[in-house]
Amino acid sequence: MSDYQVLARKYRPKTFSEVLGQDAIVTTLKNAIRQQRLAHAYLFCGSRGTGKTTLARLLAKALNCHQLSSECEPCNTCSSCREIIGGNSLDVIEIDGASHRGIDDVRQINDTVGYAASSGGYKIYIIDEVHMLTKEAFNALLKTLEEPPPRVIFFFATTEVHKILPTILSRCQRFNLNRIPLQTIIDKLHSITKELGIASDEEGLRLVASLAEGGLRDAESLLDQVISFQENGVTAESVSAVMGIMPRDILFELDQATGAGNLAMAFEIAHQIFAQGKDLIHFVESLTDHFRTLIQVKLAGNKTHFLELTEQDQAKYIESSKLYSREQCLYLLDELVTAQQQIRFASSPRIMLEAILLKILRSGQRISVDVLVRRLAELEQKFSGVTSSPSPMISTPVLQEKPRIVEQPVTQPPEVKKVEPPKPISVPAPAPVQIPMSITEDPIPSPADLGIKAAKVAAPKPAEVPASGPPVKTTSKHDTILQFAAIELEGRLERKR
Repeated sequence: MSDYQVLARKYRPKTFSEVLGQDAIVTTLKNAIRQQRLAHAYLFCGSRGTGKTTLARLLAKALNCHQLSSECEPCNTCSSCREIIGGNSLDVIEIDGASHRGIDDVRQINDTVGYAASSGGYKIYIIDEVHMLTKEAFNALLKTLEEPPPRVIFFFATTEVHKILPTILSRCQRFNLNRIPLQTIIDKLHSITKELGIASDEEGLRLVASLAEGGLRDAESLLDQVISFQENGVTAESVSAVMGIMPRDILFELDQATGAGNLAMAFEIAHQIFAQGKDLIHFVESLTDHFRTLIQVKLAGNKTHFLELTEQDQAKYIESSKLYSREQCLYLLDELVTAQQQIRFASSPRIMLEAILLKILRSGQRISVDVLVRRLAELEQKFSGVTSSPSPMISTPVLQEKPRIVEQPVTQPPEVKKVEPPKPISVPAPAPVQIPMSITEDPIPSPADLGIKAAKVAAPKPAEVPASGPPVKTTSKHDTILQFAAIELEGRLERKR
């Protein structure tokens, strides 16, 4: 078996100057060494592959190096540096927090922490994935971490800093490592392929770097895999074949199909993905990133310098952005973000993928809510000055039922008062009778129903009430006229029906 060493280990930084994307942290650590302002605990946190454990080892080498340079760089040639590189140093102890997470493991550290370093330098404990320690183990480490013996330093590395107790965080100097920029990873991969004598194109290296998501170690591992598949060169086609992803050109073909309204393209793309065994979830993520880039180009126009695109891809995105509206891109981006969560648990991923693609292809025919609201506002402004014509229907008042008088027997005759005779009523010319929309059961109309204005009418003189017996009801001339008018009105209504 050959002694082949993977690229991630072979090209691991051996000095501070080789660390990429963490300039501020490197400067702080080198100044601390130069000024002898060393803390007793350091915490390196960040995403995977950004250099947490690498920085801890470099700092350990620099503190115990016998031939430290003026730039505070380890020599990598002395016995201490070689032992740390080989992993057999007695003064630098590396502990895996995932497999040594109990209180007994921490108690063992507390028992041995008092022994001095063998070479007279610093005794350093590097605990990787420290968030895996239990709460009891953290509490057992608190006293030693706060007041360690002289020349004892703890280095912690973790990807999930939120799981560490605040009491531990308060005792450490914390360094948050950034994701490594895309172009920095591309340059590093290009130097590796150049050193290995392997041809590579810009598109292939960019695809590898984008799949790494800011982690240099992941990018180097992917590059190692692609080289094993096709040793004579690293291209976009070889990366797509190894990683099981669809080429980016199919996304631009989807844009053209959306502009042309070719709905059959949805089933064709879904067939290619499933027939070739491509990664479905990665394709949906690529679609989401594609429309994110489209809306960035749509909003920024020609000022797309903040997008990490080649000139060729930038021209393609500018051309594709003309096929979509701003509201359309926002709608599709929202739908794709939701689809990323749903497609992982879908009972039929293929049908769901086809539904997503059909929604994209039909998005040009969709009228957004904002457009509808704007059109309604325009119509309202257009017709706001036009008064509506009167309704052809005849508006007539509803006949109100006159209150009925309930007659009660009188045991004793009331006192009769003299009432003045009624004054003559001046009746105006009869107004045109409006046909009522509804008729009450009482056939006796009111003066308002007949178009007669209300006038103060004196009550008629009641007849003399006999000493005993029920009251006598009298009928005046005006009551008779009103009754005849009511009968005539009722006949007209019957004829209208």
